[in-house]
Amino acid sequence: MSKTVEQIWTDCLVIIKDSINAQSYKTWFEPIKPVKYEANILTIQVPSQFFYEWLEEHYVNLLSKTIKSVLGSGVRLEYRIVIENQYPSGKQKESTYAYTAANKESETSPTQNIQNPFVIPGIKKMPFELQLNPNYTFEAFIEGECNQLARSAGIAVANKPGGTAFNPLVLYGGVGLGKTHLIQAIGNQIKRLFPNKSILYVSSEKFTHQFIEAVRNNTLNDFVRFYQMVDVLLIDDIQFFAEKDKTQDIFFHVFNHLHQSGKQIVMTSDCAPKDMVGMEERLLSRFKWGLIADLQMPDFETRMAILEYKMLAEGIELPKEVVEYVAYNVSSSVRELEGVLISLVAHASLAQRRVDLNLAKTVIKTHNNNSVKDLSIPFIQKTVADYFHISIDILKGQTRKREAVQARQIAMYFVKTYTNYSLKQIGRDFGGRDHSTVIHSCQAVSDQIDTDPVFERTIKDLDKTIKMNI
Repeated sequence: MSKTVEQIWTDCLVIIKDSINAQSYKTWFEPIKPVKYEANILTIQVPSQFFYEWLEEHYVNLLSKTIKSVLGSGVRLEYRIVIENQYPSGKQKESTYAYTAANKESETSPTQNIQNPFVIPGIKKMPFELQLNPNYTFEAFIEGECNQLARSAGIAVANKPGGTAFNPLVLYGGVGLGKTHLIQAIGNQIKRLFPNKSILYVSSEKFTHQFIEAVRNNTLNDFVRFYQMVDVLLIDDIQFFAEKDKTQDIFFHVFNHLHQSGKQIVMTSDCAPKDMVGMEERLLSRFKWGLIADLQMPDFETRMAILEYKMLAEGIELPKEVVEYVAYNVSSSVRELEGVLISLVAHASLAQRRVDLNLAKTVIKTHNNNSVKDLSIPFIQKTVADYFHISIDILKGQTRKREAVQARQIAMYFVKTYTNYSLKQIGRDFGGRDHSTVIHSCQAVSDQIDTDPVFERTIKDLDKTIKMNI
């Protein structure tokens, strides 16, 4: 007596259940319904297009081996996908269509109205290009050695989205260095050059919130399909996906679809992919497929150029000595530089006084007192030297004694960790050493932290000492 399709599928599930964890089995296999088994074709029904694609991407080998084990070789698997149409009455109408795993040409599902996660119910639908700030352009992004590679790559991507080796393009750097400006400049340039392309800028927090809403409202399939339809995806602050496993799974799926379709992906992060914690390795590996470019703290010349550009744009005139003083003393970020400039003009306007060097000193002092105190290289050098009971001259000197070398490397490590000084500037302030020495020192400290528990406790103790004195 031949087995029914239900019995065949039950036999398959026994094997599958032993091959994967309980949660994955419950999520991806319990909802499947066997439909029929005829002419060496096993047909199963899945709840959605997204569900099918997930099975094909993650479990196709398991399904193939299982079916071969139960039914022998030569058996094909077909999917029947349920499409649910929502009607005002609240009733649902279901229609199905056959889907053959081996036939990739039949992947296109019937045309459906995809729910736009950017549209609030009751509000008129808006084009999602409006997520872009038109003030963020390449012309307004001042180029310097600190950001030259990132800006050049951004222009290349904007001129040929999806058609360069820079896909994905990952831009990373500290707070206030221009990542959001640059990623939106890319979007604005593409919008101008390719008006027919759909360009979507979204923060990682927004993406996560939309995903949660889609799960809550049972519109996950629409959510994924919506993101799969864009031509250019610009996603800001990707590091906030850390530890959000479900969000990472969905983004992985969207990323793969867009990349395989030749669509452009640009992302920003506050650190390089290799330094991201709490991110799945399969995502990190994909981030490395294209180009990773960093934005560093602007050097003095770039800070001067930024101030002069802002002054010209706002119709402001300041004495050269004031501009130089601000550029010398505000070095942590472009955002802080702009903030000090605004504060200067505001103080001068409210107090009805001329902007001079004394006012600049007062404003910068007030600005620094109202924020977290910036760590300086001399402060860190002194803290580390005092901890190891050596002089700063020895710390910065040329001696190769083990205790001096280790203290010097640790001091460089903390300067690199806690400040935005360039490698060149760090090396110069440690006895005229070059940037490669700084890189080696930081790596040596990181490696020893991973392998030496005693050394790790020393670093934690010093870290606490530094933070207590900020």
